[in-house]
Amino acid sequence: MPAPNPPADAAEPTAAFAALLTDEGRRLLADLRDHDPAQELATATRLRREHPAELVSAALGQARLRQRAVAKFGTEDAFRMFFTPNGVEQSTRKSVAEYRARRFAALGVRRVADLCCGIGGDAIALARAGIFVLAVDRDPLTCAVARANAEALGLGDLIEVRCADVAEVDTSSYDTVFVDPARRGGRGRIFDPEAYSPPLSWAVGAARTAPHAALKIAPGVPHEAVPAEAEAEWISDGGDVKEAVLWFGTAPGAYRATLLPGGHSLVGRGLPDPAVRPVGRYLYEPDGAVIRAHLVAEFAEEVGGGLIDETIAYVTSDDLVETPYAAAYEITDVLPFHLKKLKALLRERKVGVVTVKKRGSAVEPEELRKKLKLEGKNSCTILLTRVAGAPTMLLGHPARV
Repeated sequence: MPAPNPPADAAEPTAAFAALLTDEGRRLLADLRDHDPAQELATATRLRREHPAELVSAALGQARLRQRAVAKFGTEDAFRMFFTPNGVEQSTRKSVAEYRARRFAALGVRRVADLCCGIGGDAIALARAGIFVLAVDRDPLTCAVARANAEALGLGDLIEVRCADVAEVDTSSYDTVFVDPARRGGRGRIFDPEAYSPPLSWAVGAARTAPHAALKIAPGVPHEAVPAEAEAEWISDGGDVKEAVLWFGTAPGAYRATLLPGGHSLVGRGLPDPAVRPVGRYLYEPDGAVIRAHLVAEFAEEVGGGLIDETIAYVTSDDLVETPYAAAYEITDVLPFHLKKLKALLRERKVGVVTVKKRGSAVEPEELRKKLKLEGKNSCTILLTRVAGAPTMLLGHPARV
């Protein structure tokens, strides 16, 4: 991967960031911790009477980024750390980074080369797990931010930040390589793994040089792109699929779905697709990580269920089984999709609040909700889907074990 020469004005954003690390910059950031973005113009006008305009602009931008970062890093860390716009967008969520660091620690890893480290989210989690990290990125500003974050969190002795082309870094003295390629470009998300920066093929080559390795990739990666010697893991947090990881030196050929915050993992066993059966009393909606990992069959076996349609990842069963891998609904009605009949039924049952979910249906939930014109004190869940190929609406409510 060639290392481009930095643009002529690359020093300008780095200098503006360096100003935030001065005593004056830190005091200004502390004052802006709870600032209201809606009052930014008035705040900027007031602060520019006491501070240089460039410093005020940089501090306000950093204050906005810190507020956005709370969702990923939590309040305590977010307001001590520093960010770039891309860093907030692309960095690993704290809970996911901590989970991965625990896996590394359990493997006995002591030294990690973190290639494409970004602002250092993964490096921080690894260092907190007692692992020494070489954090490498080729962007000078990103490296400055990663270095500042290591110092701000008291991890400077465990994180060495190096501004370099990752392809030119010697990782032979490290027992693990972690690569987080850039998956966004000028036109947004990149879906072709070979268009990552660096490409997935390069990352796989780097992984093969170390006893252990992990490559962070997009959760939509085709299964055909997974190397035979890798373990592929899809991770969700709070029900949202966050990423996929290719592990080397662990369980070659294995597929895994891991759900956070509980840390539950479902591992593939190569089961055939479940049989299609009539809708039973309960319907299970598997977590997105289970679906992405192609482990619906393993999940269906766990709850003794089958599919409602061979192309739909809804599992049905006559029994309610407690499971972390899916949301369960008790089904009261199985009806062909018909808007007028649905409106009449909800009116009869005095339903005023509905949760509309869809899988395999062309109907948009928000449009349907508008057309229902609900009134009443009761609630209902409507699942728009296909049953044995036919458009169907399932009515019910969340099941409780």
